[in-house]
Amino acid sequence: MQLIRQGATVSRIELIGHRGPVPVTVSVSLGATEPKRARLDGAALRSAEQLRGELATLVFTPDRLVVVKGGPAARRAYIDRSLGRLYPARAHISLDYSTVVGQRNAALRRVGLGVSQRDALAPWTAQVADLGAMLTAARRDVVELLQPGFAERAGELGLDGVTLGYDAEPPTIGVLEERLTRDIERGSTGAGPHLDEISIRSGDRDLRTFGSQGEQRLAVLALLLAEAELIAARRRVPPLLLLDDALSELDESRRRILSERIGGVGQTIVTATGPEALPLAPAQLLRVTPGRVTVA
Repeated sequence: MQLIRQGATVSRIELIGHRGPVPVTVSVSLGATEPKRARLDGAALRSAEQLRGELATLVFTPDRLVVVKGGPAARRAYIDRSLGRLYPARAHISLDYSTVVGQRNAALRRVGLGVSQRDALAPWTAQVADLGAMLTAARRDVVELLQPGFAERAGELGLDGVTLGYDAEPPTIGVLEERLTRDIERGSTGAGPHLDEISIRSGDRDLRTFGSQGEQRLAVLALLLAEAELIAARRRVPPLLLLDDALSELDESRRRILSERIGGVGQTIVTATGPEALPLAPAQLLRVTPGRVTVA
């Protein structure tokens, strides 16, 4: 709602550019009382996830440090978004799994209230096991794909020996049935990839607990660079990079390394408090002041 002008009911954003050599137009409408609507070249999209799969955009903002310093849900969400960008045909798996878990949880609560029988859980249990196995395998593929580039880019930035870890086992019908009584008591599914952990480590240190904020920032930036390079190689169209205040806490050497890397990936928009924070000359410099954007 913060993007809708005060006194108005709708906000609309439109971008015109190119995806490789092909012209593309994207628009997103936000309504105070209506759902968000997105269009690609005039055609309505089903969801923001579909837009993310069509136009790969990687974003860094200071709050993205939650990917490393936050709880497991933040890392799961990051890997699931990467799944949609690296494997567009598998982007639906995470959403489908979440939907089925929600349906099973609702059925568990009905059984707990005595308004439904245990037999009604069987179809949902089977779907949770099936989609859970698909999601676990897909996440494992993403982690394995990201790991080499992540370690290399982090090493360039001075963070050595980093690893992504995901060793979860998919839920089976047997495992879900074994804990059925507990799940009914709690009204929630207590096993599956919606509870998995994805670790980010430097050597034997878990960077969530034992990493400095500077190391956590470097890890997030290294992940972003690794994914950007993979997208460019696999989809033959580089992603758009949006970096908000990414350079402010880096020393000059790391700022230069980061700038050289992003300069070789694709179009990148970097925000900074002043041009002195940019170690390399940008292709275009825009100065933003209250109510005005000028070419510097």
